[in-house]
Amino acid sequence: MERIGDKVISRAEITDAASATFADSTVIPDRYARPDEVRDGVVVGSDESYELPVVDMARLLHPELSEAEIAKLGSACRDWGFFQLTNHGVDETVVQDMKDNTLQFFGLPLEKKKAVAIQANGFEGFGHHYNRASSEKLDWAESLILVTQQHEQRNIQFWPANPSTFRDALDKYSVEMSNLTSRLTVFMASDLGVEQEALMGTFQGKTQSVAFHYYPPCRHPDKVRKNGRWYPLNPLPGAFVINVGDILQILTNGTYKSAEHRVLPDVEKGRATVVMFQNACVAGMVKPLPELGEATYKAIDHVEYVKGNFSALAEGTRFVDSLKIM
Repeated sequence: MERIGDKVISRAEITDAASATFADSTVIPDRYARPDEVRDGVVVGSDESYELPVVDMARLLHPELSEAEIAKLGSACRDWGFFQLTNHGVDETVVQDMKDNTLQFFGLPLEKKKAVAIQANGFEGFGHHYNRASSEKLDWAESLILVTQQHEQRNIQFWPANPSTFRDALDKYSVEMSNLTSRLTVFMASDLGVEQEALMGTFQGKTQSVAFHYYPPCRHPDKVRKNGRWYPLNPLPGAFVINVGDILQILTNGTYKSAEHRVLPDVEKGRATVVMFQNACVAGMVKPLPELGEATYKAIDHVEYVKGNFSALAEGTRFVDSLKIM
């Protein structure tokens, strides 16, 4: 259940209200407007010159080019906390099938999407997940969140059966993303100067989840923030946008930085995103790898980390900052 104003309503009612609002996206109700956040930080002007990081997987794999490309990867993770990955080797058909099924799902009538609606006190399923408890602000998006790995952790009742190809498309996409994570961590380990098994082992066998979002038309482009300034991001055709998450920031003892970013809707048309999350921990604990020197973050049980992170998300704060050893 969620509280909006003085009325307690269910997530399903939030979805109903949101869908009615999205039908007229030229009018933004107060519960969705975040003018202070939009104005927070300076947006880099179109007349300024800057280059956002791009990493080429083909070069990472090339015997003669790998060293230089690993340095680019490390620089992107240290200085920006994100990069675009080209020539990633993920099956294009699998990617396109996932895109098509995502758009088909969000294009269904509301009643059909509610067949996999989020349940009371739950998190998986379709609905409006990201309300801010402190401000009672809502995100301008419909969402579908699912656990994808490991297989025994899947709650298949929340996986849409409509469109009929959705489950198969997501299963294949999930495997591709797991394989891509394994490939990338090999090169990250090399950049960090740790054994491959040390970093890869923190990800292997851990939970993977996915968040699908649909954003109706609105009035702002994508941005990534660095040093208090927002940089517009223009995705490269066929590339993946890879973000360093908070857990990886902790695992690397602050060497890699988790990027602050926001996804804002297209001006003229709706858009959808598919975001994969890969959990990681060291023997059940979220803590820095011991190989990376004296810990600058407190160790915390993974379950407690997840709870704390969700609470901070609801408050609009970053839980990772509370774990920093001062």
